[in-house]
Amino acid sequence: MPRFLYSLIFTLCLPLILARLLYRAWRAPAYARRWRERFALGGDLRAGGIWVHAVSVGESIAAAPMVRELRQRHPQLPITVTCMTPTGSEQIRKLFGDDVGHAYLPYDLPWLQRRLIRRLQPRIAIIMETELWPNLVAECKRAGVPVVLANARLSARSARGYQRVIALVRPMFAALDWVAVQTAAEAERFIALGVRQSALAVTGSIKFDLKPGAELLATAEQWRAQWGERPVWIAASTHGGEDEIVLAAHRQVLQRHPEALLILVPRHPERFDAVARQIENAGLGMVRRSAGNMPAMADQVLLGDTMGELMQFYACADVAFVGGSLIPGGGHNYLEPAALGLPVLSGPHRFNFAEISDLLEQAGALAEVADAPAMAERANAWLGDQSSAHRAGAAGQAVVAANQGALERLLQGITRLLGS
Repeated sequence: MPRFLYSLIFTLCLPLILARLLYRAWRAPAYARRWRERFALGGDLRAGGIWVHAVSVGESIAAAPMVRELRQRHPQLPITVTCMTPTGSEQIRKLFGDDVGHAYLPYDLPWLQRRLIRRLQPRIAIIMETELWPNLVAECKRAGVPVVLANARLSARSARGYQRVIALVRPMFAALDWVAVQTAAEAERFIALGVRQSALAVTGSIKFDLKPGAELLATAEQWRAQWGERPVWIAASTHGGEDEIVLAAHRQVLQRHPEALLILVPRHPERFDAVARQIENAGLGMVRRSAGNMPAMADQVLLGDTMGELMQFYACADVAFVGGSLIPGGGHNYLEPAALGLPVLSGPHRFNFAEISDLLEQAGALAEVADAPAMAERANAWLGDQSSAHRAGAAGQAVVAANQGALERLLQGITRLLGS
């Protein structure tokens, strides 16, 4: 009954959902394209294989090593990757090209999920992190498709939200065939929501299995050589309300390090132009990455207004601030800069990556800052003391190395469910 009411309410809200889609299309035109896929029509679906769902950019990047390994280990099984956002779609095609099928996930209505599953006929469905939908899981169960929640994470805040609709979500959690969860604390939260203990394993985070490629590092070295001898720090995946703080901090950094360069990378592409105006209004010299030019010594900010280059930007920096943490967003992936040996700055709101950020903080690889003066002070300290910055960065790399192996444990579990 709860799922019936959920589906009924979802159906009644479809006009509002479509209106929101039109609004988002007005702000980001890519949302207007491929709308038929939202109703399980069209798309590049490759039947009879492995279905991976990664909601957006971050999940797509996290899924990439798993997808590549699955292609090598099960070459006879085609892979289709679904997502929810145009930026996620762009990232999937950038990562895999035509090696995998790709489409948007349809709205979570029973007949739409049923149509998608009927067209896909997957051997297994692998959902990245926390992108669970009641009808998606129920229709997979109905069709006999095993469902894996991979690299699963569940903050205390999200668990409380699920508890408020427990009658709806408990059957969904109970229907999962296997949950590969990142930490023991999160495992307890999943069990409290209905996941069977026998269907759950603490495998760690596959994000620890990040290994920066030699090509990326070589390109970063070439870029830095063109920029001259200057300190570089990055503010990555920033949200509205954070850019102002970062720019204020950078003005203070410039007082101590006049040649310093800030790489500012907003989280969402629809904000690129607005952030560019903020930089100009702050009186800072700027170059936009999308223009194809490298920053000159007169440029104080490089605006990272492209998609899929975040790791490249990180590799060019000496210190990293990870956004989504100065506002109540929960933070983003701290392991990307840590894997590259960067000391990490974070705001106080890091509940999405609480365990990971705590590990880095305890190792001396991460410092928490709450405002522009604190951010500038910590950035200045690391930019001005290379030995201290290198020690913090090496500590972060050690944390990453010590926690690797989750990907192999995940792949073994998937192979068991595939029965091959």
